[in-house]
Amino acid sequence: MRTDLFDFELPEGNIALRPVSPRDAARMLVVKPGQPLTDSTVSELPLFLQPGDQLVVNDTKVIPAQLTGRRIGRETEPKIEATLIKRLDGSRWQALVKPARKLADGDVVRFGNEGRVCLLGNLDAEVESKGENGAVTLAFSFHGPILDQAIADVGAPPLPPYIASRRTPDERDTADYQTMIAVSEGAVAAPTAGLHFTPALEAALRDRGIGLHRVTLHVGAGTFLPVKADDTAGHKMHAEWGTVSGETAAALNDARAKGGRVVAVGTTSLRLLESAAADDGTIQPFSDETAIFITPGYRFKAVDVLMTNFHLPRSTLFMLVSAFSGLETMQNAYAHAIGAGYRFYSYGDACLLFRQPT
Repeated sequence: MRTDLFDFELPEGNIALRPVSPRDAARMLVVKPGQPLTDSTVSELPLFLQPGDQLVVNDTKVIPAQLTGRRIGRETEPKIEATLIKRLDGSRWQALVKPARKLADGDVVRFGNEGRVCLLGNLDAEVESKGENGAVTLAFSFHGPILDQAIADVGAPPLPPYIASRRTPDERDTADYQTMIAVSEGAVAAPTAGLHFTPALEAALRDRGIGLHRVTLHVGAGTFLPVKADDTAGHKMHAEWGTVSGETAAALNDARAKGGRVVAVGTTSLRLLESAAADDGTIQPFSDETAIFITPGYRFKAVDVLMTNFHLPRSTLFMLVSAFSGLETMQNAYAHAIGAGYRFYSYGDACLLFRQPT
């Protein structure tokens, strides 16, 4: 499909730079294809679901993957910024680097932030190889848990560019950009629909007879990348690692057999569940990478309802929600949200999408 079909104008005033407090006070637009839009709040989510429905949340934890340093060992020492995107082994990471043109194979980059104490001193990494679009393989001087500690000490939360370009990331973001269920370290971007959850909301869902289940998909930096191809067929998704346990798969299959719906909290949960589903809709245990790219025409197998945030124009995520509820439905929903002052992107408001009939 033509990429420009998924374009729209978003005023800067609609971009959220901080989350609301409490988290479940965020607004929520309820979208049911063929029915009028409903303005609500996240705290009222249980009212739009039924006893027996099953929520699936992503428990990935964002690591401090944003590193700042300088190239050393040559006459000049230019500033280097790196975002870790994929761990290759105990000491090697794939990263997106700016400016990559300043680096060559064999160069050493010394990471560290002035004014912050690193218990292990500076963190050095050798450029092992360079790929396309700023991709670089870095071999660090530490290994395993020691490297993890060093990255935690010198790194910072990798805020999305639409926030980081408009204000300086600070200590508040360390907590704000993490869901309350984050336990499995490995993401470089938050599963932002989960940011809306609070203990009070979880209790209200359980009181209504709605189950909550955890899966893990380590969100990569590819979620920030725009689709540059003129046609969706020309876009290549970055692979991300995820897991669905046998226990979770069995519980979801059992609930569906009894008439319950699977409600994915976030596009990350949805993409993982769809990757784990067989053609008949049965969810299988899963532990692997997925690069699933969902556009209109895709036949959904596992997910019935999707809670998500408002996404970027021309993004793979807006294409996904358009596949789920219909392109025209989502174009109308986004136009309503913009006009009504909904807050967009990672720290913004939510929408609850019901799947269009097949």
